[in-house]
Amino acid sequence: MEIKYNTVKVIAFDADDTLWVNETYFREVEHKFAQLLSAYETENTIDQELFKMEMKNLSIYGYGIKGFMLSMVESAIELSNGKISNKVLSEIIELGKEMIAMPVELLDGIEEVLEQLSKKYRLLVLTKGDLLDQERKLEKSGLTKYFHHVEVMSDKKEKNYQDLLDHLEINVNEFLMIGNSLKSDVLPIINIGGKAIHVPFHTTWQHETVLPDEETNEYHVVKSIVEVLNYI
Repeated sequence: MEIKYNTVKVIAFDADDTLWVNETYFREVEHKFAQLLSAYETENTIDQELFKMEMKNLSIYGYGIKGFMLSMVESAIELSNGKISNKVLSEIIELGKEMIAMPVELLDGIEEVLEQLSKKYRLLVLTKGDLLDQERKLEKSGLTKYFHHVEVMSDKKEKNYQDLLDHLEINVNEFLMIGNSLKSDVLPIINIGGKAIHVPFHTTWQHETVLPDEETNEYHVVKSIVEVLNYI
């Protein structure tokens, strides 16, 4: 199926692992968290239980580091049967604070792509996560100047996108989404009639994975963000 981008006027980018590195830091902290709880369970079990806790808390805390930190604390209490020390709980909270303070590491080629596309298209950032954290990262990134609008979304399902596009008065036929997550950045947009380009990141959060039968051939996949310029 040939995909044409000649009608595109507005291009939106995901933020985490599309503009800058993010998931890598979560994996590193998960490993440190497992080490802190190594007296109670194996790392594999700790990882599984933490993920279950994150999913349980998602509707309460939403996406982002703060919710992740609270899920680590709750998991530590459960896995230790309430025996976890105040010292370890303080160390877990400190891990979360360290994540929030991490420098913003731009992905290769992203500023070159934004600079070129901003001359022709209206650019947006559509991302999930904690509002304060995403605003901080965007400010530190130095990329703010390229974007007309930034939206931190509670979720990225079809209705979330459609409501936002309607609010911003953007025709879905003129809209392109670029991101690293098939589940959040690509398939919902394809399903409402827009266009999407998938830029996979080497690490994907388990919650963002999709089954093979959920995939479609209605989008392009690029190895690097710079390859996007070959299409638009």
